[in-house]
Amino acid sequence: MNTMSVNAAADRSAISVADARDATRAFLKALRQPEIATEAADTVVLVVSELVTNALRHGGGTFNLHLTAHPDTVEVAVDDTSPRTPRMRTPDLNGGSGGFGWPMVNSLAHATAVTRRPDGGKTVGAFLAR
Repeated sequence: MNTMSVNAAADRSAISVADARDATRAFLKALRQPEIATEAADTVVLVVSELVTNALRHGGGTFNLHLTAHPDTVEVAVDDTSPRTPRMRTPDLNGGSGGFGWPMVNSLAHATAVTRRPDGGKTVGAFLAR
């Protein structure tokens, strides 16, 4: 099993999201057998981008990214400091306040989970096809 963690104290910067995507691409590229298909890798990177963006926007401005490769799936987990769980909401088509990310993550993942942490924060996880 391959694992990787990225820890970041961010200033709500797009650079942090880009760094998380770059780290994810490097992790996926380094995977041994079975290798991950291009479309599946793109999906993992998209989910990382959405979960990290949500952690920065709604979760207190810091995050820890954990990636784990299982034989048939890639597990993405993002820790943040907020106890508030993601929720489905009607996407804002005009005001730019979002609402697209969490439904998209749920539709792309085999499973998602939100786990409260003892420090008051949470971990948002998604299992994606490899």
